[in-house]
Amino acid sequence: MSEEEEPGWEVEPDDEWGVAVIATVGRQLRLRREAVALRAADFARAVGYSEDMVYKVESGKRIPRPEYLDKADKVLDAGGLLAAMKEDVEKVRYPKKVRALAELESKAVELQLYDPLNIHGLLQTPEYARALLQMRRPAYTDDVVERGVGGHIARKVLFERDPAPEISFVQDEWSLRRPLGGRKVLRQQLEHLLEVGQLRNVEIQVMPMDREEHAGVAGGIEVLKFADGSAVGRSPAVANGRRVEDPKHLRILELRYGIIRAQALTPRESTTFIEHLLGAT
Repeated sequence: MSEEEEPGWEVEPDDEWGVAVIATVGRQLRLRREAVALRAADFARAVGYSEDMVYKVESGKRIPRPEYLDKADKVLDAGGLLAAMKEDVEKVRYPKKVRALAELESKAVELQLYDPLNIHGLLQTPEYARALLQMRRPAYTDDVVERGVGGHIARKVLFERDPAPEISFVQDEWSLRRPLGGRKVLRQQLEHLLEVGQLRNVEIQVMPMDREEHAGVAGGIEVLKFADGSAVGRSPAVANGRRVEDPKHLRILELRYGIIRAQALTPRESTTFIEHLLGAT
């Protein structure tokens, strides 16, 4: 289908808040259209979408794209009222679990992150994220892939916060070498790592493959600390991968993460290492 026939994304049925938001947006669009006595078919032609998609949006079955709301606002002479709904709609378009993670990250004052499989999500370029999602089997639909990419992008507002949180990343060397998505995608990804690594609140360290000792062989680690002294963590090796908040499990995660950082290259050495990889890619 062409973009004109696809004005939005599917709503996740188990996302109660998202379903409620999109139902409200759809109802407001329908009431506004009916208030000016404009038939759905005429409205569809005016905004450049199919009549079927107009009905889907108005019935809360589709998440309208931002440009759809802009066109609707202009056609229905809503004075900016419909376009103003883009902020809530923008949040709904991202998967529920991504929104929940982004909410936690937005409150953290310190993040300790180790991903042994791929470039960490907060460091991924859109192209790298898309390549990873397209490799999933059973294959994701294009709709799910694009929502996933959008979710990765949305989380990056973390780097723009003021005051900025302290963020530490550790990446295994092999995750920086494997050309997932192709050489061009890898080059862009490595360039992005060097850019992010220049931020004063960000440290990126590389765990070389030649290390004979590695405290991270049991899996990835995420520890988020908050201003009130509380923290949450997650690792497949602790509590079956469930989110943990109790001091005992958090001590284990922080101990392992601290050893991983000590075993890895320093941030400065890691920058040089990534530059070398980029030159050879």
